[in-house]
Amino acid sequence: MSDKKFRIYATCHIGDPALNRLRDKGYELEVYSGPEAPPKSVIVEKVRSGIDGLITTLRDPIDGEVFEAGKNTLKVVAQIAVGFDNINRADANRCRIPFTNTAEVLTDATAEFAFFMMGAVARRLWDSEKMVRENQWGSWHPFLPFLGDEISGKTIAVIGTGRIGQAMIKKCSGFDMNILCYDPVYQDNKFVAAIQELMDLRHRTGLQQEKTRIKYVTLEEALSQADYVTLHVPLIKEGENGAPTHHLINEKTLKLMRKDSYLINRPRSTKRSKRSGLPGLRSMYSKKSPCRQIHLCAIRKSKIAAVSFIILPAAPASPAFPSIQTKAWLDAAFRV
Repeated sequence: MSDKKFRIYATCHIGDPALNRLRDKGYELEVYSGPEAPPKSVIVEKVRSGIDGLITTLRDPIDGEVFEAGKNTLKVVAQIAVGFDNINRADANRCRIPFTNTAEVLTDATAEFAFFMMGAVARRLWDSEKMVRENQWGSWHPFLPFLGDEISGKTIAVIGTGRIGQAMIKKCSGFDMNILCYDPVYQDNKFVAAIQELMDLRHRTGLQQEKTRIKYVTLEEALSQADYVTLHVPLIKEGENGAPTHHLINEKTLKLMRKDSYLINRPRSTKRSKRSGLPGLRSMYSKKSPCRQIHLCAIRKSKIAAVSFIILPAAPASPAFPSIQTKAWLDAAFRV
């Protein structure tokens, strides 16, 4: 019987509890020391050395070169992320090396991010902080220089009612919001009915004064009636399986939105685009489109009250984003 230990290489520190758990199982473990991503050449070298398992993140390009290096030895690639756009599935299948991901671990985190962005844009938090930081705030006034808005009791359109969309709905229902749902593929009527029951219970018991509603509507109804619109649909291009969502928000659909409405988007920035079209984003995202479901040129022309792009890339200081500056990113992310 062989005494050879199962060898694992992790491309980043994944936390002491996880690392200790692997060590307790007797695995031979090596972790890349730097906070930055290891060069691809290092990953290939480690795989070629005969490791059994490779732990990766979204910033690691795992393609044919990596899989070929471990064709006879690498047993699994374990991705610490929900997404796996960085892993070439065709190459993995060709080399017959399985890979895994940590599905659903970021569902609530993503929904919370979108929810907090909605509140931040509505209450003008970035504008207020910026004014104080630049020493432009003089004295208190009831509504000058600007007055934020509330989200309680308002109407939100949730575009996409999958796991993240449903997590967003649960949070919005606690703020007594009316909820308009739109999903181009599947309508989860059982979930919507359960949320309506909770809404009715809150109203009957006096926890909320006004009766609130949740229902599925058309995209046109959702955009035209909502105070807030939040996007939670996957990217599906023309010709792919499912209803297309690429540039779902465009000049035509933006015209349906009310002029005092807010648009919240929480995408992953991976697909290429020739131009961003939005001032403040052009230099930052000249190589990669931050909002694949939104036509940014149309946003530039729109008259809606505000738009918030939650577009932090996986590694802001990486070569793919050489010109990104924190202040510039925030100015663009909280365009009001």
